[in-house]
Amino acid sequence: MGQGREPRRQQARDGELGAAVARAQDGDESAFAVAYRIVQPGLLGYLRGLVGEDAEDVASDAWLEIARDLGRFKGDGAGFRGWTATIARHRALDHLRRQRVRPRGTALEQDVLELPGPHSTYEQALESLSTERALALLRGLPRDQAEAVLLRVVVGLDGPAVARVLGKRPGAVRTAAYRGLKRLARQLGAQDAADAGVTDDGPRTLGESK
Repeated sequence: MGQGREPRRQQARDGELGAAVARAQDGDESAFAVAYRIVQPGLLGYLRGLVGEDAEDVASDAWLEIARDLGRFKGDGAGFRGWTATIARHRALDHLRRQRVRPRGTALEQDVLELPGPHSTYEQALESLSTERALALLRGLPRDQAEAVLLRVVVGLDGPAVARVLGKRPGAVRTAAYRGLKRLARQLGAQDAADAGVTDDGPRTLGESK
């Protein structure tokens, strides 16, 4: 179901991103703007899942650090996407520690939700999500599953890159993403139970870990 087209589309996007990053490291400010435009939508969607309405402020802090340390980055476009997600996550966790609040559910914008995923399962789970629906459903996922889904589908990272961002094994991330997407798909298919949340003993919000 389009699995051949979507990875090629992502690879082309990451190729453009890698070229822009290389030019930006040589001092091309317009190239940095190109890299920002490619990365920011997914990064902001991910941060909304962690800090809610404070996402834009946290993203600004993250981009200041990204710009400052750009010369130290080594890698391609996909690597840059993972590197920026790691920085954004650290800034989000710092923000939450300062505010002493738990991560809040995300109000993902529809255009972010429509970013392509590598598997048909993602498309099936996300194609019917509205902004309010995303908020309710993602709140019902355990934190590890929610972050794995956000990084895979919204930021566009592959499994190993998500594992590096979260500091977990690729197998654990793959399992968390699969379980999270299965839950979303199941809830989307059961209208009567859509607002009831998950029924197991798992955590109820992004801020609660196992």
